[in-house]
Amino acid sequence: MIDQRRLPAVLDVVTLRSWMEVVDAIRNMTVRGAPAIGAAAAFGLALSANESKAHSSKVLIADLESAAVILKATRPTAINLAWAVDRVLMALGNEITGNPSLKLDDLRLIVLNEAQRIAEEDVTTNKRMGEHGAKLIHDGDTILHHCNTGALAVVDWGTALGVIRTAHEQGKRVHVLVDETRPRLQGSRLTAWELGQYGIPYEIITDNSAGYFLRSGQVQEVLFGADRIAANGDVANKIGTYMLALAANDNNVPVYSVAPVSSIDFSIAEGNLIPIEERDPEEVLGIQFHGELVSPKGAKARNPAFDVTPNRLITAIITEKGIVKPPYKVNLKGIG
Repeated sequence: MIDQRRLPAVLDVVTLRSWMEVVDAIRNMTVRGAPAIGAAAAFGLALSANESKAHSSKVLIADLESAAVILKATRPTAINLAWAVDRVLMALGNEITGNPSLKLDDLRLIVLNEAQRIAEEDVTTNKRMGEHGAKLIHDGDTILHHCNTGALAVVDWGTALGVIRTAHEQGKRVHVLVDETRPRLQGSRLTAWELGQYGIPYEIITDNSAGYFLRSGQVQEVLFGADRIAANGDVANKIGTYMLALAANDNNVPVYSVAPVSSIDFSIAEGNLIPIEERDPEEVLGIQFHGELVSPKGAKARNPAFDVTPNRLITAIITEKGIVKPPYKVNLKGIG
């Protein structure tokens, strides 16, 4: 996989050879993006199955379940991670139930094949989201995009950035305002890099200038992804999404969240119940300006990685099954 920590300066492809290396890669954000870490975790289980010294299916399953607990704990907000891990375990359980005499190598192959299916389906899913979402983009539009939701955040193509990419490939002239997305700068580091690869015009803006561009009428749509969507349509996404949606709504600019159905967590009624990951304060305190730390020595910081945008601020949720509009409690059930 591409080491996303080194972009845009260095395009470095790393190889992970053990399931604990996958755990570390997800934790340290070598790989990031809800669908991408879901697929990575699924392949992590395949590595775990290969590494297991089990001599029976019961022990192999126990080893996989232990690995699953650790993998799911790496990034608690993104539901795709738990969804992918649980799907692999369920596929294995179903195969064992249907054929209890399967050999251990057969079971390992089942795990690997299910991980591969998750990866391949993600590409198809993203392209479908792109086709649905591109209908909302008009020729000449300027789109304000938050965080990174392109091919780097998924297996291939992208979610919100995939919509922009599809519109561009359809011949629509689009321009993207890329907010930096502090503190890890996924916008200015990753989204800008991807847009450059696709030949899509863009400009980087500071996070706190989004309101200016929205109020001055320079933005036609706001697009972002989702790490988890509650059953009522509340969206947990990269920190800063809530403020962006507030400013967009105040200026009558439509707000679109683009995410696969697997990002919808029907077990959670509303966004306030979604666990929010809080990351190392050093991500905030370690920022430098002209080679010097911007924070005073001994300063403390808070670093929530996500916030929740209430459904009232979301114009529509774009999924691979179509565009979902309010009331979300009713209409999300229809595609689940």
